[in-house]
Amino acid sequence: MSTDKENVVKQRVSTKKHVKNESSEAGDKSATPNQTTSSKKSTLHKRGEKTKQFLSGRKVIFVIGTFIGLFIAHYLANHNTTIEMVEASQEWLLSHQDSLPKPLAEMIQHAQIPPRSQMAASEDFAVGITLYDEGYRAKHPVIMIPGVISSALEDWGLHGTEECPSKPHYRKHLWGGFYMIKSLLLSKHCWLQHLLLDKDTGLDPPHFKVRAAQGIESADYFITGYWIWNKIIQNLSAMGYDSNNMKLAAYDWRLAYPDLEKRDNYFSQLKNQCEMNLRHTGEKTSLVSHSMGSQVVFYFLKWVEAEGPGYGNGGKHWVNDHIAHFVDISGSMLGTPKALVALLSGEMKDTVSLNQYAVMALEKFFSRSVRADMLRSWPGIASMLPKGGNIIWGDMKGAPDDPKNASDTFGNFIRFADPITPISQKNLTLAESINFLFEQSPEWFNKKTKESYSFGLAKTRKEVERNEKDPSKWSNPLEVALPNAPDMQVFSLYGIGKDTERAYFYRDSTNDSTTDLNVVLDYEKLEHGSVVVGPGDGTISLPCHSMPYRWQDKNSKFNPGNCNVTIVEMMHKPDEFDLRGGAQTAEHVDILGRTELNELILKIVSGNSHKVESKILSNITDWVYKLDLGKN
Repeated sequence: MSTDKENVVKQRVSTKKHVKNESSEAGDKSATPNQTTSSKKSTLHKRGEKTKQFLSGRKVIFVIGTFIGLFIAHYLANHNTTIEMVEASQEWLLSHQDSLPKPLAEMIQHAQIPPRSQMAASEDFAVGITLYDEGYRAKHPVIMIPGVISSALEDWGLHGTEECPSKPHYRKHLWGGFYMIKSLLLSKHCWLQHLLLDKDTGLDPPHFKVRAAQGIESADYFITGYWIWNKIIQNLSAMGYDSNNMKLAAYDWRLAYPDLEKRDNYFSQLKNQCEMNLRHTGEKTSLVSHSMGSQVVFYFLKWVEAEGPGYGNGGKHWVNDHIAHFVDISGSMLGTPKALVALLSGEMKDTVSLNQYAVMALEKFFSRSVRADMLRSWPGIASMLPKGGNIIWGDMKGAPDDPKNASDTFGNFIRFADPITPISQKNLTLAESINFLFEQSPEWFNKKTKESYSFGLAKTRKEVERNEKDPSKWSNPLEVALPNAPDMQVFSLYGIGKDTERAYFYRDSTNDSTTDLNVVLDYEKLEHGSVVVGPGDGTISLPCHSMPYRWQDKNSKFNPGNCNVTIVEMMHKPDEFDLRGGAQTAEHVDILGRTELNELILKIVSGNSHKVESKILSNITDWVYKLDLGKN
């Protein structure tokens, strides 16, 4: 199956051949012995051919197309008068498309300006203002918990080392913002020295101290112009929220979950904020989380009621008394295949999609082995390893989410086309791939990962109850249950319709002198797809969202309080003129700016959660209830 990228390449090659053939034909005609055309006509003919070639060339089409795209995209954000002008411009372009180069005419013909109502909805504050005008008001205090890499990290050290002093970086963002890029480019080694965690403790290395930035500013933008939570913050503000009843609980996503409390008292602060919200407003808190942040919230819900030193000691009713909603946005509740590959070889679909020269440049500046070592030093990343083994992700016989009439199965997770050494002698299921990751990783990574997390499945109620006392299980909803909180509502809101990593072609690199890794993604398979994709949001594949459906099981051992669970799927319909996808994107990060998602969040936190109804668009219900999760 050809990818979109391959189709574009084929189209470009076809265009290039077309231009070349025209040039050859023109050359043949001009060389004919019986030619009777005057020299003046011949010159004009050649100029016409050159002009035609120029107008049909890829570069000029790209430049003109980019100009038109930027022109329209720039003005889409402005008011109606400008939108009318853009609509008129499109009409003019369509009426004159016959005189334009064919590739450019086709691009204009297929490009559609979105409806005016849709564009207005994606403007700043628009959703909040609209709902405010309809009578919606701020009710439940909101705490937002961002995902992995979303929170900025800043230097708080003054010492460092002689080679890499910390004082020049004091309170500057070493992760997030342009200062991060500057630091990385000027001194990659020192940037890494500050951000790598101690391999033995998983905490601060000697002489360096980096902490998560705090407040709304820590995750509203990742870098100037690239928003993350800003759209949601704006719309909450438009409905009446401010810094008193809207918080962003940033955390150091590099740390293992237990170490968030051990080093930063993160969960204690989150507990205190929820209790203060109830005292000051009389309302329970809405926890709104994204991506890995949803796993952090799930862990918190177990930690806060656990008894003993270092735990919340809130008692069995704390969650029911303090939490109104758990809003999971595109959460990695059951992990993601992308995390396994990143930890194994420092790669993912994004790096494989680069051309050969870009891959070589990236390898020289920031090699796969360095990237893998960096990610392994951050125990928080390992929390996103896929959970549930072959029950959720399939085996060589098949996977629950396999497409109909598929020639191979997603259960064939790591595939070796050319066996060279014992390492590459057989293909691997996902469960085998996690074991393979441990075999290929240093002992310090294995030790920290295994003592912090678990990736299994509890098949009996007794096992689930026993796991309540094991903190390593608390990030896995297949091994521990939701709190017994019948009044808490759970919302699972996520995107579908975008190709997402699901399985991989690897090659044995044991004898490859260009890398220290034993295996790397097989770039030679790029023509056929070295990354096998399935449905999802571009980062989180569909099986990751299995758990909310099974929380709905009657008398579920994973939902003892019978919390009400609402699931809303959103189809990815990106706007061609918006670099972030526009009002109907469902991409993993850009969904935070989606109009529908913002409406759902505002309805929930304003006390109108009854107006949010489940909406299932994918085929997940065809197989999710067939997963063998044991007896309830």
